[in-house]
Amino acid sequence: MAHIASFLLTTKLPIMPEVAKSLISTLNDPDAGRAAVCTIIAKDPALTATLVRMANSAIFGLSRSVTSLDSAVSVVGMSQIRARALSICMGGVFEMPLGLNRLDYWHHSMVCAGYSKWLAGSIGADENQAWLTGMMLRLGEIIIGNRKPAMIGHIEMKPCAPGERWAREKALTGFDEGQIMAEIARRWDFPDSIVEALSASAAPLSTATFSPLGAIVHLAALLSDQIAYTEKVLQTLPPEVVQKLQLNLPKLQAQLPDPESFSDISMMQT
Repeated sequence: MAHIASFLLTTKLPIMPEVAKSLISTLNDPDAGRAAVCTIIAKDPALTATLVRMANSAIFGLSRSVTSLDSAVSVVGMSQIRARALSICMGGVFEMPLGLNRLDYWHHSMVCAGYSKWLAGSIGADENQAWLTGMMLRLGEIIIGNRKPAMIGHIEMKPCAPGERWAREKALTGFDEGQIMAEIARRWDFPDSIVEALSASAAPLSTATFSPLGAIVHLAALLSDQIAYTEKVLQTLPPEVVQKLQLNLPKLQAQLPDPESFSDISMMQT
């Protein structure tokens, strides 16, 4: 990561709020339970209100409305609420560079997060960790854009095939967005599994140690990059990664979610 550290040396990195730092610490603490997470979130009334509103959105399809953080955690789950809270915190501190449409960007990130969670569930992996990692992936592109704004035009130039953004970023900076975000996640004390997954997300089979989470996020990002979703979209995924994860594509095909079912960008409008 030495070269990435040099790249970031002249980059103004966002400062995470204390609530987010405390939530990250619970990711590394297996004994941190619902009460601890709720206590941390409750310190930020605006964040609490956003999470309650989110829990009532169509994306969760609840049969009843929730009116408090405690009830939101009860019906949505502590891990998902924590992941969503962290995503809201990061969405608020990362300054969107010129050339990136904020709503389009977060829509794509939420779809990537949703597909990451869906794929993780299919192999018994941690769904909420996958959701959070998938949501964080493209934050590295924001770092690139804030350091060198002119690069965004080249990175986002259309047409852009699934996965081509990574190649463009690497050609321009020497690193892809996942590698850049991995270094930031390491500095913020995210769990090693998330750091390793982000670092491997653009090329999950090229790392010394295979990261299943990195491979999941890789496939989810490719799905999120698709312009048109068809019945055969899963067949476009790299077979070697699919095989490494031992994914059952026919079974997944029958359960393929609509990407719009993952989209809830209202909570990112800060």
